[in-house]
Amino acid sequence: MNNFQNVFDAQKANQFNVGQTTYKERIAKLNALKQAIEVDYKQAIRDALYADFKKPFIETDLTEIYPVLGEIKYVSSQLKKWMKRQKVKTPISFLGTSSWYVNEPKGVCLIISPWNFPLNLTFGPLVSAIAAGNTVILKPSEMTPHISDVMGDIISKLFPENEITLVQGEVEVSTELLKLPFNHIFFTGSPNVGKVVMEAASKHLTSVTLELGGKSPTLIDASANLEHAATRIAWGKFLNNGQTCIAPDYILIDERIKEPFIMAFKDAVKTLYEDAKTSNAYARIVNNRHFERLQNHLEDAKSLGATIVLGGHCVSADNFIEPTVVSELPEQASLLQEEIFGPILPIKTYQHIDEALAYINAKEKPLALYIYSENKTQTQYIIDRTRAGSTAVNTNVLQYINHYLPFGGSNNSGIGKAHGIFGFQEFSNMRSVLKQHIKVSVEFLFPPYTDVKQKLVDFTLKWF
Repeated sequence: MNNFQNVFDAQKANQFNVGQTTYKERIAKLNALKQAIEVDYKQAIRDALYADFKKPFIETDLTEIYPVLGEIKYVSSQLKKWMKRQKVKTPISFLGTSSWYVNEPKGVCLIISPWNFPLNLTFGPLVSAIAAGNTVILKPSEMTPHISDVMGDIISKLFPENEITLVQGEVEVSTELLKLPFNHIFFTGSPNVGKVVMEAASKHLTSVTLELGGKSPTLIDASANLEHAATRIAWGKFLNNGQTCIAPDYILIDERIKEPFIMAFKDAVKTLYEDAKTSNAYARIVNNRHFERLQNHLEDAKSLGATIVLGGHCVSADNFIEPTVVSELPEQASLLQEEIFGPILPIKTYQHIDEALAYINAKEKPLALYIYSENKTQTQYIIDRTRAGSTAVNTNVLQYINHYLPFGGSNNSGIGKAHGIFGFQEFSNMRSVLKQHIKVSVEFLFPPYTDVKQKLVDFTLKWF
């Protein structure tokens, strides 16, 4: 028997009770979660994330706590409207009927979250699931055990197990959970694991939201403000030590401005972190396995003749890699083939913008594409000729925090969207309803078929 069958069955039995809650009852649950994160457990959250990978307190506040609180506030302000019956028009050929749809809960949901933003990427989707009226099993990453313990304590204090529960464990736990016939699975992680989740979901025809990753390009043209670009890219890249799914993964820059940009980037890094090893604003790689993975990327680059133009220093005992920029990389270098997920930034040059676009489009669709340009015409040219889950112009990463925007990838970088109304819809089924009030015209076309009815059909095909 599946180790989680009992809790799944309990949530399945309870799903209609939870699904029939009012918007006020759901908002009360969200407010209880808000109180826990904002007040009761705030310092415990900070301490746990520092223990897991030395995440600075301010970074925890801005990238873990703030996005969840913002999501709760926004969802709470809109939930009454989202839960209302949504009326739609009735075609004239259906005169005598009315039509609408309702957002009904999907049912029993599974949220599998990663280690890089563990609070944000566990409780963010949970806000949408609660708002939509679902029961939920949460499975956070085993790589950040301290914050998983805190989140488990919060959930157990606020919710009964047959409504929301959090389970911990290694990959075997996720494997067992994925065998169960959930109504929806929300997974955040790598494309490779996303394929495993989707395959497991297909056995039960379970709908999925897959928030994946990939290599997000940052394109800088000759018109860009290099000082602004350097500062913003340095912040976006080295935030959370580069362990961010929408971090700039590599730079494509007009070859004429490469050297001035590198100088500006070095200045920006020095301003942000001074000495990264002693900076209170610079996190660490989550564990030694990921540290070694990144170190191997650097060794591979060196062996292929690449140039480290900034950083490159590593300390295994502290899982520390300083802010690093690598240039002159051959295409076969692993840094250009795999998602980096760390504080290493490759830089490539181009001569013509179409050369850069061809390079981007030859790869899988990225989760994000960043453009630094003061040329509005060229910016639109780039957007029109590329595909990406999201795009930011003259900034990066910030698009994630805007809950008015849908967040998610396309194909290899993901399926489905999150945040705001889009997250609510992921955890909802749009159930259509048509109600007949009087005899409608279509009834005149019921069998038996006659010549007169054929003429009516011909008339309908032409005019309606």
